[in-house]
Amino acid sequence: MNTILRVAAVTVAVAAISACGGEKTPAGDSTAAAASAAPAAAATAPSGPQTPAPGGKVITVEAISDANGNYFKPNEIEANKGDVIRYTLKVGVHNVHFLPDSNVGKTGYPSAPSDMLQLPGQTYDVLVNFPAGKYYFQCDPHAALGMHGHVTVK
Repeated sequence: MNTILRVAAVTVAVAAISACGGEKTPAGDSTAAAASAAPAAAATAPSGPQTPAPGGKVITVEAISDANGNYFKPNEIEANKGDVIRYTLKVGVHNVHFLPDSNVGKTGYPSAPSDMLQLPGQTYDVLVNFPAGKYYFQCDPHAALGMHGHVTVK
């Protein structure tokens, strides 16, 4: 049994590390890049700059990979309806995913994962228009490494 746990731990670590590296495609090989991106694009949430509702604010959450690990800063967010949560890539390759199975019984949140943020400064905006409650989110490639958080909507 101990061997099975070690193999599982190594498998998770390798998957997380390889997610950071990304897949390399030869220059000019747009067919391979399009084929690898097509399935992910169909499952992602719409993105783009969002504007807060009147009286709302923009809440910035940084996505970071550094000597301290992979994390969102802050990872506990309080927001009001009409606010915009702006996930901003600082370092690494990350996404934002409000998992349906971790938000059971809740509605209105973005259930599809964001695109991978790959360039420093890239953003993913979430307009808070979902009901009051506490919502779980994570970075899919780094969730096993503790990259997750909560949004509490008042």
